[in-house]
Amino acid sequence: PLVSLVSVMDHSPGQRQFAKVEKYREYYTGKYHLSPAEMEEFLQEQIANSRQYSDRQRRAIVEDCHSRGISVASHDDATLAHVQESASFGMAIAEFPTTLEAARASHELGLKVLMGAPNVVRGGSHSGNIAAAELARHGVLDILSSDYYPASLLHAAWLLAGQDNDYDLPAAIATVSRAPARAAGMEDRGEIRIGLRADLVQARAHGLQPVIQQVWRQARRVF
Repeated sequence: PLVSLVSVMDHSPGQRQFAKVEKYREYYTGKYHLSPAEMEEFLQEQIANSRQYSDRQRRAIVEDCHSRGISVASHDDATLAHVQESASFGMAIAEFPTTLEAARASHELGLKVLMGAPNVVRGGSHSGNIAAAELARHGVLDILSSDYYPASLLHAAWLLAGQDNDYDLPAAIATVSRAPARAAGMEDRGEIRIGLRADLVQARAHGLQPVIQQVWRQARRVF
C-alpha cells in the first residue's frame, strides 16, 4: 500500500498532550486569534466532540488499518492506561510518549518508543514533555523521527551516540534506519544487507555535526 503507517492522535482538551486545559486554551487562542468568548465556545465544542466521537473513531481507525496490513502508532500516551489501550489495539509504535512511565510501559509491552529527532538536537521537548535524551538514558528509546525538521535525523543520531547512554554510533543510527523500517513493516530497507534497497548516506564528522558526503538511492548515487 502507499500508506505504511498511521498515527492515531487525540488533541482534545483535557487529553494527553493537552491534559492541562489551560495549555490547550493558551495554544489555540494564539493559533486562531480567538477572543476569550470565542475560545470558550471552541473549547466546549471540542470537549463535546471528543466525548461523542473519540473512542469509537479511534477503534474504527485501528480496525481499518489492521484489515489493510498498515502499522499503527499511538500518539502522546501519557499514562499506563493509555499504553495498555494502545497495546490492546495491537499498535506497533508509541509515538511521542509524554512521560517516562508511559515510555517504559510501552517498551515493556512491545511497542517501539518513538521520539522526535529535533527533541535531541534542541536538547528537549518544545512542548515541555519528557526529553528524548532522558528516555535514551533509561534505555527505552527505539526510534527517532524527523517530526517537523527532516534535517535533524542524522544530526540527532550523531548527538545521541555521544551522550550519556548505552547507544554507540551503530545503535544510534539504527534509531533512524532499521528500527523505524521494521516498525512500519518495511522489510526491504533500513540496513546494509544483500538483497535490500541499498539506500545509503555517507557522512563525515565535523565536530558534533555530521556533514553528508554522498547519497545513494537503490544503489544509484544521487548526491
